[in-house]
Amino acid sequence: MKTLKNFTICLLLITAVQASAQVSVNVNIGAAPAWGPAGYTEARYYYLPDVAMYYDINRSEYIYLNNGGWVRTATVPVAYRNYNFYNGYKVVLTDYSGGTPYRYYKTHCVKYPRGYHPIAQRTIGVPPGHYRSARVVHRPHHDVVVIKHAHDGRGRGHGHHHDHGRKNGHGRH
Repeated sequence: MKTLKNFTICLLLITAVQASAQVSVNVNIGAAPAWGPAGYTEARYYYLPDVAMYYDINRSEYIYLNNGGWVRTATVPVAYRNYNFYNGYKVVLTDYSGGTPYRYYKTHCVKYPRGYHPIAQRTIGVPPGHYRSARVVHRPHHDVVVIKHAHDGRGRGHGHHHDHGRKNGHGRH
C-alpha cells in the first residue's frame, strides 16, 4: 500500500513538472509607441535611420550612441527632441531579440542610411490633435455631402452630414 502511495505521489509530481514546462510566457512587457509602425506585434526593436537610433519596445527605451558608448533612456534624447517620430521611417528588426541591437549598428547604417523610406508607413496611432483621414463622399444626384472621419486612434469615429441648401428636405435650389 505504501508503494502505491509513493508511486501516486511521484506520478503527480512528474505531471506537475511537465505541465509547468509546457506553459508559454509572453515577455512583451512594454507596449509599442503610438508612432510605431502598424502591423508588427512580435518585434522588440525599431531602428530609426534618420537619427541612427534604436527603440526597445519591451523596455520603452531609446538607445543611442553618445560619446562612443550606447546609452538607454526612457525619454527622447535632447538631440532628437525636434525629430518627428510619426513621419520618420522605422525599420522593424524582426530577426533580433537579444539585449544589444546596436551590435549590428554598422550593418544597419549601411543597409538603412539616413533618408531611407522605401514605402509609406502607417503608424499605430496618430499625432496628438490629428485625425487619421477624412473622406468626402459626393453623390451626384443629391445635394448631400457626407464626410466620414476614419478612426482617430482614441476609440472614436466621427460622422457629419451637411445639407447644402435643400428646400423642404427635397428638390434642388
